[in-house]
Amino acid sequence: MNVRELLAKRANLVSQARELHSLAERENRDFTQEETNQYNAIWVDVEALDARIKRSEQMAELEGEDRSTIAERPEGAPRTPDQNDAQTRAFDAFLRTGAMRPELRALQADSDVAGGFTTTPQNFVNRLIKAIDDVVYLRQWGTMNTVATAQSLGMPYLASDPDDADWTSELGTGNEDSAMTFGKRELAPKPLAKRIKVSNKLLRLNPDVEGLIIARLAYKFGISLEKAGMTGSGANQPLGVFTASNDGIPTSRDVSTGNTQTALTFDGIKEAKYALKAGYWPNAKWIFHRTAVKHLSKLKDGEGRYIWQNSVQMGQPDMLEGLPLFTSEYAPSTFTTQLYVGILGDFKHYHWGDALDFSIQRLNELYAATNQTGFIGRLESDGMPVLAEAFVRVKLA
Repeated sequence: MNVRELLAKRANLVSQARELHSLAERENRDFTQEETNQYNAIWVDVEALDARIKRSEQMAELEGEDRSTIAERPEGAPRTPDQNDAQTRAFDAFLRTGAMRPELRALQADSDVAGGFTTTPQNFVNRLIKAIDDVVYLRQWGTMNTVATAQSLGMPYLASDPDDADWTSELGTGNEDSAMTFGKRELAPKPLAKRIKVSNKLLRLNPDVEGLIIARLAYKFGISLEKAGMTGSGANQPLGVFTASNDGIPTSRDVSTGNTQTALTFDGIKEAKYALKAGYWPNAKWIFHRTAVKHLSKLKDGEGRYIWQNSVQMGQPDMLEGLPLFTSEYAPSTFTTQLYVGILGDFKHYHWGDALDFSIQRLNELYAATNQTGFIGRLESDGMPVLAEAFVRVKLA
């Protein structure tokens, strides 16, 4: 089943759920137990389709890139120039067999009978980072910075705007401004590591061992980075958008007006949207957990129209109040008084700082009993919101 068919099936399920909701509204009653079970079952199917659609779109994108790459290079040519150099071929042999060729020893940091530890060729790092960015939202949308030699990267920001201009005479210059101030926030990449296991048979048979390792590591690192970007404390990890902090998004950017202590409302969503300056709307996106989307799918405006519009077109997101809505498993999902349940923002004002030093360790013996080889990847990254007014957090009353 292709993405178009999956989207059509999802839209049909959403229509069924809304029919149940509308019937109960017309009869001015709550769901019966049977209707509740039916409604919840429909949403389980919708969530499963969401996951399939996302995977299918990612695969379509990857396959499109592969076809484009193949079309551009002559028949029989290597996939990329980098893969033809001695250093990369040696690194590929290290991933496949653990063998340390002479070309790789210059990159070697340590080696023993239990495993090899090496820094990685730059093209491997670039492919891994791109793969991570494709897995999760915040790194796709954020602003990426490289911390090459310094231990941290200073991010200047406008702490307060200048006063309005003064009406004056033709030769006048207006009053000297004393209101505008700047601050600086530091991005200091923090260490992140993950261990994976790969079947030795798969290592032998897979023609693209680098791609296999990258795919496994990208998912594992990507999830950790996304969680931190959402709810990270900022202490030895990125500062999350759902973490109230004067160094990121303060509580002054929280909007709970209109919402109840346990539910979102149409008025609450309106309040949140218009708490964000219109200048940010062209790039603004909503993020909610699927539990919140289930709540939102029932809300109607004053004309009786549903405010959440499900996507029926491949590559297009759902919409909420005219702005794209994305569902994340790592957004808050507890509906209790004074808790965050969503965010609206221009996420290019979330900055990431990546160190270039990525290393990988091959564990030759640890998983020998199960005919597997272990790999430990290590990278360093940091992230934080750098412009508070570009974000609005949705909060319950």
